[in-house]
Amino acid sequence: MARRYDCSEASDRAAGLREAASAVRRGELVVLPTDTVYGLGADAFNSEAVGGLLEAKGRGRHMPSPVLVGSPATLHGLVADFSELAWELVDAFWPGALTLVTRHQPSLRWDLGDTRGTVAVRMPLHPVAIELLTETGPMAVSSANLTGQPAPQDCDAAQSMLGDAVSVYLDGGPTPASVPSSIVDVTGKTPVLLRAGALSAEQLREVVPDLEESH
Repeated sequence: MARRYDCSEASDRAAGLREAASAVRRGELVVLPTDTVYGLGADAFNSEAVGGLLEAKGRGRHMPSPVLVGSPATLHGLVADFSELAWELVDAFWPGALTLVTRHQPSLRWDLGDTRGTVAVRMPLHPVAIELLTETGPMAVSSANLTGQPAPQDCDAAQSMLGDAVSVYLDGGPTPASVPSSIVDVTGKTPVLLRAGALSAEQLREVVPDLEESH
């Protein structure tokens, strides 16, 4: 039976974060608010849990899960060949609606799907999400919807789609935006905008003027 916690109430929020962190450590799924839409999360280093996340969404391995982190410092243990331009994007837009596709450390024991050695990583600008990530470490987090359905902006919408596939729902109220994060590929010498979302190409070019756009 899924448990739901109202994060607008201090004691419920503390209990919910504690329960959600325990669920993640047990390899279970949780739903959490972010600054874009609600996310469905699992321990990034538990391949069975990540498989369960993809299954709950009705999503194949060809659409691997992004990873959320609670601090830019976490990147040091996760990524390889992270360029100076990539760090400038992190400094300018994290926490926030910018996802970076980068190479991950070859030694990492994780299976996020068919990633070909890359990972899409982001630090969300949401206090509940950051508190949970600080407790759990990196989490595989994808939008909390069934594939093909709209990404949910509130906990009710997420719960109506995912039901008891999720152990803990953290209700942080409506999310500030329905617009997804912008995605920039920083695996090459020149950053490439793969998806324009909350951040426009113009905003990104203020930091990395040579940004290219994929077509």
